[in-house]
Amino acid sequence: MNLLTCEGVRKVYGSGRNQVVALDGIDLTVGKGEFVAIIGASGSGKSTLLHILGSVDKPTEGKVIIEGTDLSKLNPTQAAIFRRRKVGLVYQFYNLIPTLTARKNILMPLLLDKKKPNKEYFEKIVGSLGISDRLDALPGQLSGGEQQRVAIARSLIYRPALLLADEPTGNLDQKNSKEIMDMLKLSNRNLEQTILLITHDERAALEADRIITIEDGHIISDELRR
Repeated sequence: MNLLTCEGVRKVYGSGRNQVVALDGIDLTVGKGEFVAIIGASGSGKSTLLHILGSVDKPTEGKVIIEGTDLSKLNPTQAAIFRRRKVGLVYQFYNLIPTLTARKNILMPLLLDKKKPNKEYFEKIVGSLGISDRLDALPGQLSGGEQQRVAIARSLIYRPALLLADEPTGNLDQKNSKEIMDMLKLSNRNLEQTILLITHDERAALEADRIITIEDGHIISDELRR
Protein backbone atom coordinates (compact mmCIF):
# COMPACT_ATOMS: atom_id res chain seq x y z
CA MET A 1 0.00 0.00 0.00
CA ASN A 2 1.39 3.39 -1.00
CA LEU A 3 1.51 5.94 1.80
CA LEU A 4 2.87 8.69 -0.46
CA THR A 5 2.25 9.33 -4.15
CA CYS A 6 3.65 12.12 -6.32
CA GLU A 7 2.14 12.50 -9.78
CA GLY A 8 3.83 14.78 -12.31
CA VAL A 9 5.06 17.21 -9.65
CA ARG A 10 6.51 20.34 -11.20
CA LYS A 11 7.70 23.47 -9.39
CA VAL A 12 8.58 26.67 -11.22
CA TYR A 13 9.85 29.87 -9.63
CA GLY A 14 9.76 33.25 -11.37
CA SER A 15 8.77 33.92 -14.98
CA GLY A 16 10.24 34.78 -18.35
CA ARG A 17 14.03 35.00 -18.35
CA ASN A 18 14.05 34.67 -14.55
CA GLN A 19 12.13 31.40 -14.58
CA VAL A 20 13.72 28.53 -12.67
CA VAL A 21 12.36 24.98 -12.92
CA ALA A 22 13.18 23.38 -9.56
CA LEU A 23 11.21 20.16 -10.13
CA ASP A 24 10.20 18.87 -13.55
CA GLY A 25 7.74 15.97 -13.57
CA ILE A 26 8.44 14.00 -10.39
CA ASP A 27 6.61 10.67 -10.19
CA LEU A 28 7.21 8.85 -6.93
CA THR A 29 5.56 6.34 -4.61
CA VAL A 30 6.61 5.36 -1.08
CA GLY A 31 5.08 2.44 0.80
CA LYS A 32 4.23 2.38 4.49
CA GLY A 33 7.25 1.47 6.61
CA GLU A 34 9.87 2.27 3.97
CA PHE A 35 13.12 4.08 4.80
CA VAL A 36 14.00 6.09 1.69
CA ALA A 37 16.93 8.44 1.12
CA ILE A 38 16.71 11.20 -1.49
CA ILE A 39 20.14 12.45 -2.51
CA GLY A 40 21.37 15.16 -4.83
CA ALA A 41 23.76 18.06 -5.05
CA SER A 42 22.86 21.57 -3.95
CA GLY A 43 20.31 22.95 -6.40
CA SER A 44 19.13 19.52 -7.54
CA GLY A 45 15.58 20.10 -6.26
CA LYS A 46 15.61 17.81 -3.24
CA SER A 47 14.87 20.59 -0.71
CA THR A 48 12.05 21.91 -2.89
CA LEU A 49 10.58 18.41 -2.96
CA LEU A 50 10.83 18.18 0.83
CA HIS A 51 8.94 21.47 1.26
CA ILE A 52 6.19 20.24 -1.05
CA LEU A 53 5.94 16.86 0.69
CA GLY A 54 5.78 18.63 4.04
CA SER A 55 2.89 20.84 2.79
CA VAL A 56 5.04 23.94 3.34
CA ASP A 57 4.86 24.71 -0.39
CA LYS A 58 2.63 23.65 -3.29
CA PRO A 59 3.64 22.37 -6.72
CA THR A 60 3.04 24.48 -9.81
CA GLU A 61 1.64 21.36 -11.48
CA GLY A 62 0.87 17.82 -10.39
CA LYS A 63 -0.29 16.45 -7.08
CA VAL A 64 1.00 14.97 -3.83
CA ILE A 65 -1.17 12.50 -1.93
CA ILE A 66 -0.35 11.35 1.61
CA GLU A 67 -2.64 8.77 3.20
CA GLY A 68 -5.36 9.66 0.72
CA THR A 69 -5.14 13.44 1.25
CA ASP A 70 -4.36 15.60 -1.78
CA LEU A 71 -2.14 18.33 -0.34
CA SER A 72 -2.88 20.74 -3.19
CA LYS A 73 -6.48 21.02 -1.99
CA LEU A 74 -5.55 22.21 1.50
CA ASN A 75 -5.77 25.87 2.46
CA PRO A 76 -2.91 27.30 4.61
CA THR A 77 -4.68 26.52 7.91
CA GLN A 78 -5.54 22.98 6.85
CA ALA A 79 -1.97 22.46 5.59
CA ALA A 80 -0.53 23.56 8.95
CA ILE A 81 -2.81 21.16 10.84
CA PHE A 82 -2.02 18.32 8.43
CA ARG A 83 1.70 18.99 8.79
CA ARG A 84 1.49 18.94 12.59
CA ARG A 85 -0.53 15.74 12.74
CA LYS A 86 0.67 13.72 9.77
CA VAL A 87 4.20 14.86 8.86
CA GLY A 88 7.11 14.76 11.30
CA LEU A 89 9.87 17.21 10.37
CA VAL A 90 13.50 16.95 11.50
CA TYR A 91 15.81 19.76 10.43
CA GLN A 92 19.56 20.28 10.52
CA PHE A 93 19.28 23.05 13.12
CA TYR A 94 16.79 21.38 15.51
CA ASN A 95 14.29 24.31 15.75
CA LEU A 96 13.69 23.76 19.46
CA ILE A 97 12.02 26.45 21.59
CA PRO A 98 14.85 27.67 23.86
CA THR A 99 12.64 28.61 26.84
CA LEU A 100 10.92 25.21 27.03
CA THR A 101 12.30 22.01 28.55
CA ALA A 102 13.08 19.03 26.37
CA ARG A 103 9.87 17.39 27.60
CA LYS A 104 7.69 20.34 26.56
CA ASN A 105 9.47 20.66 23.21
CA ILE A 106 8.72 17.00 22.50
CA LEU A 107 5.07 17.33 23.53
CA MET A 108 4.47 20.64 21.71
CA PRO A 109 2.58 19.16 18.70
CA LEU A 110 0.13 17.49 21.10
CA LEU A 111 -0.14 20.55 23.36
CA LEU A 112 -1.10 22.70 20.36
CA ASP A 113 -4.05 20.37 19.79
CA LYS A 114 -4.79 20.16 23.54
CA LYS A 115 -4.25 16.41 23.49
CA LYS A 116 -2.85 14.28 26.27
CA PRO A 117 0.20 12.17 25.41
CA ASN A 118 0.18 8.41 25.58
CA LYS A 119 2.55 7.92 28.51
CA GLU A 120 3.71 4.47 27.40
CA TYR A 121 4.46 5.67 23.87
CA PHE A 122 6.23 8.80 25.16
CA GLU A 123 8.45 6.72 27.42
CA LYS A 124 9.19 4.29 24.58
CA ILE A 125 10.33 7.13 22.31
CA VAL A 126 12.54 8.94 24.82
CA GLY A 127 13.92 5.64 26.08
CA SER A 128 14.80 4.49 22.56
CA LEU A 129 16.48 7.83 21.87
CA GLY A 130 18.43 7.76 25.15
CA ILE A 131 17.14 11.07 26.53
CA SER A 132 14.98 9.91 29.45
CA ASP A 133 17.31 11.62 31.94
CA ARG A 134 17.46 14.93 29.99
CA LEU A 135 13.76 15.79 29.82
CA ASP A 136 13.92 18.66 32.33
CA ALA A 137 16.87 20.36 30.62
CA LEU A 138 16.53 23.41 28.40
CA PRO A 139 17.88 23.16 24.82
CA GLY A 140 20.86 25.37 25.74
CA GLN A 141 21.87 22.79 28.35
CA LEU A 142 21.93 19.94 25.80
CA SER A 143 24.65 18.88 23.39
CA GLY A 144 24.02 19.07 19.64
CA GLY A 145 23.37 15.34 19.52
CA GLU A 146 20.92 15.53 22.42
CA GLN A 147 19.07 18.43 20.82
CA GLN A 148 18.68 16.47 17.60
CA ARG A 149 17.32 13.51 19.58
CA VAL A 150 14.76 15.80 21.19
CA ALA A 151 13.83 17.06 17.71
CA ILE A 152 13.38 13.48 16.49
CA ALA A 153 11.24 12.63 19.54
CA ARG A 154 9.07 15.69 18.83
CA SER A 155 8.64 14.60 15.21
CA LEU A 156 7.51 11.13 16.33
CA ILE A 157 5.16 12.07 19.20
CA TYR A 158 2.09 12.38 16.97
CA ARG A 159 2.81 9.02 15.30
CA PRO A 160 3.04 10.78 11.91
CA ALA A 161 2.28 9.08 8.62
CA LEU A 162 5.61 10.31 7.28
CA LEU A 163 8.83 11.55 8.86
CA LEU A 164 10.88 13.96 6.73
CA ALA A 165 14.48 14.36 7.84
CA ASP A 166 16.27 17.28 6.14
CA GLU A 167 20.05 16.88 6.46
CA PRO A 168 19.61 15.75 10.10
CA THR A 169 23.34 15.02 10.51
CA GLY A 170 24.62 18.12 8.71
CA ASN A 171 25.41 20.02 11.91
CA LEU A 172 26.92 17.11 13.86
CA ASP A 173 30.30 15.44 14.20
CA GLN A 174 30.89 11.92 12.91
CA LYS A 175 30.07 10.18 16.21
CA ASN A 176 26.80 12.02 16.74
CA SER A 177 25.91 11.65 13.06
CA LYS A 178 26.19 7.87 13.31
CA GLU A 179 24.09 7.85 16.49
CA ILE A 180 21.34 9.95 14.88
CA MET A 181 21.23 7.65 11.84
CA ASP A 182 21.02 4.68 14.21
CA MET A 183 18.09 6.41 15.95
CA LEU A 184 16.28 6.93 12.66
CA LYS A 185 16.80 3.28 11.71
CA LEU A 186 15.54 2.25 15.15
CA SER A 187 12.34 4.28 14.74
CA ASN A 188 11.87 2.75 11.29
CA ARG A 189 12.31 -0.80 12.58
CA ASN A 190 10.74 -0.63 16.06
CA LEU A 191 7.99 1.93 15.45
CA GLU A 192 7.42 1.01 11.77
CA GLN A 193 7.92 4.68 10.95
CA THR A 194 8.01 5.65 7.28
CA ILE A 195 11.03 7.91 6.72
CA LEU A 196 12.23 10.11 3.88
CA LEU A 197 15.79 11.26 4.44
CA ILE A 198 16.90 14.27 2.37
CA THR A 199 20.69 14.46 2.21
CA HIS A 200 23.77 15.12 0.10
CA ASP A 201 25.79 12.74 2.32
CA GLU A 202 26.14 9.41 0.53
CA ARG A 203 27.29 7.68 3.74
CA ALA A 204 24.04 8.65 5.47
CA ALA A 205 22.02 7.62 2.42
CA LEU A 206 23.54 4.14 2.50
CA GLU A 207 21.73 3.52 5.80
CA ALA A 208 18.38 3.62 3.96
CA ASP A 209 16.65 0.71 2.26
CA ARG A 210 16.11 2.66 -0.95
CA ILE A 211 18.06 5.52 -2.54
CA ILE A 212 16.52 7.99 -4.97
CA THR A 213 18.85 10.38 -6.79
CA ILE A 214 17.62 13.77 -8.03
CA GLU A 215 19.47 15.88 -10.57
CA ASP A 216 18.23 19.13 -12.15
CA GLY A 217 14.70 18.52 -10.91
CA HIS A 218 14.46 14.97 -12.29
CA ILE A 219 14.70 11.55 -10.66
CA ILE A 220 17.63 9.90 -12.43
CA SER A 221 17.81 6.69 -10.37
CA ASP A 222 15.73 4.75 -7.86
CA GLU A 223 17.70 1.93 -6.26
CA LEU A 224 16.30 -0.67 -3.86
CA ARG A 225 19.14 -1.78 -1.60
CA ARG A 226 17.46 -4.39 0.62
